[in-house]
Amino acid sequence: MQPSFLSRSKSTDDPIGVFDSGIGGLTVAKALKTVLPNESLVYFGDTAHLPYGEKSKASLQAYVIKSIDFLLEQNAKLILIACNSASAAAFELAQAYVGSRVRVVNVIDPIVEYISQKFDNQDIGLIGTRQTVHSRVYEHKLAARNPTVKLHALATPLLAGMIEEGFFNNSISQQIVAEYLQNFASKPIKGLVLACTHYPLIKKEIEAFLGVGVEVIDASGIVAEAVRKALVSESICRNATKPAQDFFFVSDFTESFAATTRIFFGEAVQLALYKLWE
Repeated sequence: MQPSFLSRSKSTDDPIGVFDSGIGGLTVAKALKTVLPNESLVYFGDTAHLPYGEKSKASLQAYVIKSIDFLLEQNAKLILIACNSASAAAFELAQAYVGSRVRVVNVIDPIVEYISQKFDNQDIGLIGTRQTVHSRVYEHKLAARNPTVKLHALATPLLAGMIEEGFFNNSISQQIVAEYLQNFASKPIKGLVLACTHYPLIKKEIEAFLGVGVEVIDASGIVAEAVRKALVSESICRNATKPAQDFFFVSDFTESFAATTRIFFGEAVQLALYKLWE
């Protein structure tokens, strides 16, 4: 017999499924609640395996499939891969895996669409994890969408871990940001893509270093709008007949992680434990 989630029809009251390696995806979840306040969320942070940006492609693909299985069991009507590294390594695999059961959205395509439309014939910077940058996924997608955009990508592996540990908006984070961003000093960039969902928490520090004239592009709101459009196209938007319910799961729990989620989401978040490999 097939599991119920393989044959069950989607309902407008079903939640949006969101997953990330840790708490970075909460920046996207918060944006989703702003753009889609009537929708319920099921969020899964695979904290036992963070950071995703330092993992192999094969490992990321395994984590993504297991996370998708969990969200399907929660009756997710749409699944958002709220991680650039996972999107780069496993989006096509995820689409093939779920087939017609549910729509899968990643965090890369909406940004590629945004910068291809807004930065014609201009230079754009990008910072992200090693996995995202070394995959060259942004370069490939931009070349297909608008080859006049010149992308300067830089791996910034210390930033996600720094943020996970709560080191942001202080002298330590300012020094690390400055050390990385000086690489763009000689490049005439007009925008900088934050290609990691952790990075919005240091957006102000990045803006202060780059100064006026460079748009710092936070994916959260752009991705949330892409999810809204996907729900509309699938005719699965939720009616506000009763309050939305949100659920947050992690694959490993620590007190420091719980405290940091308050900073990311702007309020206390009740976390439940789900061990991915059991």
